[in-house]
Amino acid sequence: MRMLKPALAALAIAIMAAPAIAQVPRTADGKPSFDGIWTNASLTPLSRARGVDKLVVDEATAKKIANSTSIAGIPADDPDFNKNARYSDPTKGAPPKGGSDFGLKGYDSFWVAPGTMLGKVKGEYRTSNIVEPANGQLPFKDPAAQARRQMAGFTRYMTGNAPYEGPEETAISERCLIGFGQTGGPGMLSVLYNNNYQFVTTPTHLMILVEMAHDVRAIPIFDSAAKARASHRPAAITPWLGDSVAWWEGDTLVMETINVNPLQAENQSFPLSPKAVVTERLTRTGEKDIFYEFTVNDPDTYTQPWKAELSFYPQSRVYEYACHEGNYGMYGILAGARLKEEQAAAKAKPVKASAKTPKGKQ
Repeated sequence: MRMLKPALAALAIAIMAAPAIAQVPRTADGKPSFDGIWTNASLTPLSRARGVDKLVVDEATAKKIANSTSIAGIPADDPDFNKNARYSDPTKGAPPKGGSDFGLKGYDSFWVAPGTMLGKVKGEYRTSNIVEPANGQLPFKDPAAQARRQMAGFTRYMTGNAPYEGPEETAISERCLIGFGQTGGPGMLSVLYNNNYQFVTTPTHLMILVEMAHDVRAIPIFDSAAKARASHRPAAITPWLGDSVAWWEGDTLVMETINVNPLQAENQSFPLSPKAVVTERLTRTGEKDIFYEFTVNDPDTYTQPWKAELSFYPQSRVYEYACHEGNYGMYGILAGARLKEEQAAAKAKPVKASAKTPKGKQ
């Protein structure tokens, strides 16, 4: 009996020291439920900022990085952006003609809601969504080509200059076809605003309503990975947000996406080739947390598969995203392009010599 008491005491101490098993909501069939309104808003970028060498930082460092983070290309200490909201002041007038910072005047603090702090994942402040490779950078096969791609998009955003031969010349998010910056996935990332989502779990599907542009992912759930992969649609079908199927691995829902529409694949936060496979994993880790990870396997674009991690936290509601209401920008862009063409044609047209008036015809 004396030998038993120390053993029982040691067992009690071990039980008390063991981490508590998170109780998560479950559906009627016993699977974890993702139902609810969620957000992934944070100032953590996809790729780690240059000069930041650690993935995980303490709270003080996280605040310092967050306070110095530029938003929409505007420095964090710009008073017109942060306090005065002058960029959206209707009495301010048009920006100077030919300015190189036209794109920066489209937003100020009144319009954006990207979050105020670095994102927390597994209780840790993260400096990048990318966790593999360890440097937190996208492992491009051709970094120079990707730099040119990014610069072309940045120049267009900053100056507003582009061919604009038709609506197809404008970005798909400007045409309200899908949200910008990968907000709808595959690889659902935080962007400038509208970072809320509604998840609905059923035995046969996971529905994800994305606040931005009200994109919807209705992902069928199968009994196994083999059955799911066999259910992918033909390669010729390339829907917005890709062709996604899902299956359970324990308490983790695995989603595999292929055949992302080429227009989307070229215009989102990270490019994808037609051969890309994006594998997403959702794990309910508690009442107020969903751990989300995704891996991109695309040998045509990247030197290796890469992986990102972030978290979803509870949010109160999904707001209306009125993308096309009052969207005079598209009309103005195209009308301005046509006017420039007319002016150029008129300037190039030769001036005809006036005919001499015959005598007696005064």
